[in-house]
Amino acid sequence: MNTRDAVPDSIQPVLLERNDWVPNNPRLPVIVYRDAVATQTDDLAARLEEIFRTNGWPPQWRYGIYDFHHYHTEGHEVLGVASGEARLMIGGPDGQVIEVKAGDVLLLPAGTGHCNLGASDDFLVVGAYPPGQQADICREAPSEAQLANIEALPFPDRDPVQGASGGVRQYWTGVR
Repeated sequence: MNTRDAVPDSIQPVLLERNDWVPNNPRLPVIVYRDAVATQTDDLAARLEEIFRTNGWPPQWRYGIYDFHHYHTEGHEVLGVASGEARLMIGGPDGQVIEVKAGDVLLLPAGTGHCNLGASDDFLVVGAYPPGQQADICREAPSEAQLANIEALPFPDRDPVQGASGGVRQYWTGVR
C-alpha cells in the first residue's frame, strides 16, 4: 500500500445530535476522509474493497446511496466513493450537506442518517461493515430496543482506511 492510499489529506469528524426521528449517534462522530485513496488506479472500487478488507471491514456491496433519509441500527458503515460525485445529507432531514467525490470515504456510526441529494451518473460507492454487523434500513423513529442496540453496538479496533491508526482510534476509542 503506498502512502497516498494510507493517509487521507484531511480527516473531518462531524458529531451529530438527534434530529427529529433520526437518532444519529451523539457519542461517535461521522468521520469524513477527503482524498483517502488515490484515484489513479484501474479499478478504484476493487482498491477500496482491498483496503477495507485488509483493515477488518469486509466489503458487502457496490451501489449508490439511497435518495431517502435512512439510518442503520445493526452496523457501523463505511462508504468509499469509487467513482463520480454526489451531494449527500448526513444527520437526517435538514442535516448537514456534504459533497463527496471519487477517493473520499465516510465512516458512519450506527444511527447516522444519510441520504443522496443528487449524484453524477457514474456515482458508485463500496459499502462495508465490521464482521457480524449489517445494514438494516430504518426510515422512522427508532424503538427503545433499537436505541439500546445503537448504544451497545461494538466498534472495531481497526480503522477501515488506516488500520491501527486513523479516525477510529483518534475519535472513537475511549468513548465508552
